Amino acid sequence: MRRVSRIAVAGVATAALAVTVSACGSSSKSSSSSAGEDKNLGLALAYDIGGKGDQSFNDAATAGMEKADKEFGFKSTAVEPQDGESDADKVQRLESLAKQGYNPVIGVGFAYAPAVKEAAAKFPKTTFGIVDDEQTKADNVADLVFSEEQASYLAGVAAAKATKSNVVGFIGGVDVPLIHKFGAGFKQGVEDTKKGVTVKEQYLTETAAEGGFSSPDKGESAAEGQIDAGADVVYAAAGLSGQGVIKAASANKIWAIGVDSDQYKQDALKAYKASILTSAMKNVEGAVFELAKSVEEGKPQSGVIRGSLSNGGVSLSNSNPAFAGNKEIQDAVNKAAEGIKNGTIKVKTS
Repeated sequence: MRRVSRIAVAGVATAALAVTVSACGSSSKSSSSSAGEDKNLGLALAYDIGGKGDQSFNDAATAGMEKADKEFGFKSTAVEPQDGESDADKVQRLESLAKQGYNPVIGVGFAYAPAVKEAAAKFPKTTFGIVDDEQTKADNVADLVFSEEQASYLAGVAAAKATKSNVVGFIGGVDVPLIHKFGAGFKQGVEDTKKGVTVKEQYLTETAAEGGFSSPDKGESAAEGQIDAGADVVYAAAGLSGQGVIKAASANKIWAIGVDSDQYKQDALKAYKASILTSAMKNVEGAVFELAKSVEEGKPQSGVIRGSLSNGGVSLSNSNPAFAGNKEIQDAVNKAAEGIKNGTIKVKTS
């Protein structure tokens, strides 16, 4: 499985599974395991598949870590995933970070749910966070989740207004309930906005281990197929694989819609940014920072913390002047956003 494409930032480090922790974007130092939970070095991120440099989900978490380092003087750390790793590997990684004195320790992605549950039980004085999962219930666990379907609905509104062929596409990285939320919201937004538009829907793999979130070549191939079928707007919720979708959109001079981060602003995608209409964003950066802040202030967050349109946890980016300056699209998106906020529009999650 190829994890990093020619589009991604070069030189993404691979860290050892447990005891060796290499810093990404900040320095780190080791403390003896006896220090345990008594000394806080800062926060620690355990990256999801795709790792640092995905220009999406993991990089948004990195931005939150770097903001916390700057504000609180932390010496945080981040650890890359390994191909084909087990839940036991993830548990070992999280426990190692807690032993070294990092707090909070955050699993970036729903795949960390079993590991967070096990590690949190062993380190009750350490706050653990997990992004995109709300099944883990413990006093020292914060479930950082988002209403992705709401931002995706707005992306669907934008796509329906932008399409000339009346065919648009959705590409999901992995066929799982979380990614279905993106697809469901997008499809509903399209259908509510313009009747007669066909939505092509495709999932790259059945499991994350098959590379659905980490293979730009798979994303590019899927996008080419949808473009050949007439799509002139393609929305991808596929992590690193989405870079391939954006590349294909640029090559074929159609619109791409980014995800998680404002991909119009990403340096690694600048050659293609003129083709990025907008991005359906979720504020992973803010969620990571706020969890670190709560620990620093002695009032650690716990339980389900959900980002939505109403609280700014999800949104649609406005960076591309072609999008921001299009009154018809803007009016439709703003009207839809207000409807979601006031409850007159109920967005599906599946």
